[in-house]
Formats: sequence, structure tokens, C-alpha cells
Amino acid sequence: MAATLLEQMAVGEAPPFVSLTVEQYHRMIRSGILLEGAPVELIDGLLVWKDRSARGTGPLSHDPRHASTISRLQRLGQRLDSFGCNLRVQLPVTLSDLSEPEPDVAVVKGPPEAYSDRHPAPVDIIAAIEVAHSSLRFDRSTKQRNYAVAGVGQYWIVNLPENQIEVYQDPIVAECRYVRRDDYRPGEVVLLIIGPSKGIEMLVSEILPPEQNGR
Repeated sequence: MAATLLEQMAVGEAPPFVSLTVEQYHRMIRSGILLEGAPVELIDGLLVWKDRSARGTGPLSHDPRHASTISRLQRLGQRLDSFGCNLRVQLPVTLSDLSEPEPDVAVVKGPPEAYSDRHPAPVDIIAAIEVAHSSLRFDRSTKQRNYAVAGVGQYWIVNLPENQIEVYQDPIVAECRYVRRDDYRPGEVVLLIIGPSKGIEMLVSEILPPEQNGR
């Protein structure tokens, strides 16, 4: 079977692709080439589908456990006002000229009005949170690298298949990775660090929905 273009590019047998910039991506939306709110995000200059599905289901389906987890995470919003922060749900953050992911949840500095004419930049992001099922490998690799390179201090993966929350901290920008990873399971408490000596504690069971047969 003949190799696909992406397979040939991976082994250096085809010319490289032309990366799409964030500005070009925005122009495509403004001109109607892409619909506003379409389930895509810009990662490393490529448009990719936002994967909210469960393993074994259609890539554009929305897993009920994924949706339930996001609803649970939204409870954080009520506790952020006193820290001068706000919660963004499935909205863009601009990490670089080539990457503008839409994390399932982002905790950002300032009130919502601070982002009326721009999306949050890395300096604004306190934590990025992805809810993962079929997207777990992608979130642990490409997404994690993007957030680490941007210097985002905290990156969470709410890992539905393994029923745990993975908290990545202390990014090394030059090495494209986080130094620290801590895993939290039901019965434990996870801490969202807001600043020096400031944080919000949440029970893991407040965030993870009940497990189902076959997960």
C-alpha cells in the first residue's frame, strides 16, 4: 500500500507542510471559511479536531463523562472571584504564533472583561486543564509539550480511562517538558495553586464522575 503524504513527510520523503499562523486562522474564521465555534483548534500550525469522544466512538461525538467532568470543573468558577481570576471553558488561549488550543478549562488572571479584545496569552494562564479519554496520548504528548514550551505553570489532565487527575508543574521551556508530575485518585485532595501561599483545594471525587462499566 502506498504511503500517505503525512507518512512520507514523517520520514523526510516529502516536502514539509506550510504552517498556518494564528492570524491566518483568525482570518479564515472572519471570512467564513471556518465557522465560528467549529470543533477545531490550531496546534503546531495544523488544524485538528477537538477530541471529546470516548474510545471506540466517533471522533466528533461528545462523551457524556467528558461533558459531566467539565460541568463539575465549572464549580471552580464560584471560588475564583476572590482571587481575581476567572474560568474559561472550551475557549481559545494563544500560546504562540502557531498554536491556539481550546483547553476544556483554563484558569486565567483577571476578570472576563480583560479578554474582550484578545485571548489569554501564556502570562495570563494560571492553569490549563484537559479532560481526556480517547485523546489521552495526544494530551500527554503534543498538548503537554505545547503548554510546557509556553511556560504555563500548571497543566492538568483529568484522565477518565485511568480514573485519576495528573498534575504537571514546573515547566522547562528549553526542554519542552514539565519537571514534576503528581497523580491524584478518588479519596485524595488536589490543589490548584493560584499564587504564593494561595490555592484552592478540591476533592478528586468532586471532579471525576462515577466510573461506568467498561469506562
